[in-house]
Amino acid sequence: MDSGNPEVFSKTPGWLDWYPSPSKPRFQLPAGAVDAHCHVFGPGAIFPYAPERKYTPCDASAAQLLALRDHLGFERNVIVQATCHGSDNRALVDALRASNGRARGVATVHRNVKDAELRDMHEAGVRGTRFNFVRRLADFTPREVLLEIAQRIVSLGWHVVVYFEAQDLPELYDFFTMLPTTVVVDHMGRPDVNQPLDGPQFGLFQKLMREHPNVWSKVSCPERLTHSGPPALHGEQHAYRDVVPFARRLVESFPDRVLWGTDWPHPNLKDHMPDDGLLVDYIPAIATTAVLQHGLLVDNPDRLYWR
Repeated sequence: MDSGNPEVFSKTPGWLDWYPSPSKPRFQLPAGAVDAHCHVFGPGAIFPYAPERKYTPCDASAAQLLALRDHLGFERNVIVQATCHGSDNRALVDALRASNGRARGVATVHRNVKDAELRDMHEAGVRGTRFNFVRRLADFTPREVLLEIAQRIVSLGWHVVVYFEAQDLPELYDFFTMLPTTVVVDHMGRPDVNQPLDGPQFGLFQKLMREHPNVWSKVSCPERLTHSGPPALHGEQHAYRDVVPFARRLVESFPDRVLWGTDWPHPNLKDHMPDDGLLVDYIPAIATTAVLQHGLLVDNPDRLYWR
């Protein structure tokens, strides 16, 4: 392996490291809260990054992720396989096993994966597989291959997570509606929050969720979507204010099919690295009642990942 050569795993220039000293959130998370979208990266010396990767992140270990979980006040995590590890899920599985049942996972698998491998990942806590349609992060996989994978995981009760950008939804819409599983959309399908909330772009995404009750959405990653920028002060009410109406619309319209996650350690960011404590304090702006907060953070992830 290349793990003995530090040059191979030098972080992509210009991309930021994760926030080193996150604040303690002021928002009191409900008991049983789940960070439903986060990652582990390497460490590269133990779990090398995929040769075909399109970026190299900073190392972000399972131990560091679990320490952040406790610091922020979450009880459980859903760890999502990142494209920099390709379909080598060893770092993910190691993190799941280290969690003692307090984490579930979303893997990336290829069409040649053996049934025994799928069963082993299920035993470790994997409950879904991810299809990435963001071309700058992953090479395109033919849809017939993805459909074949989706059909194979049905018997395990897994779901499919899809990552795409809003301008590509018209091309992908019919494919998503063909999938035989629950479909979870990362980060609201990355809408352009400069466009109208009720405009055609976000309207199409809402139509997808309204007409297809197997479609869920993560209302996460305001730091990726914002044009107004991050909070200047702890607890500022206008943090990521341009993203709030989009996330709030989904939480209020589809309260039993939304999830939230930190996206730690926030790969591929160049402009600012969010304080994860302030991200938690953003939650009450998009889930404005205790009932909505409990559904978003406890009931929905529990139903999808632990039952």
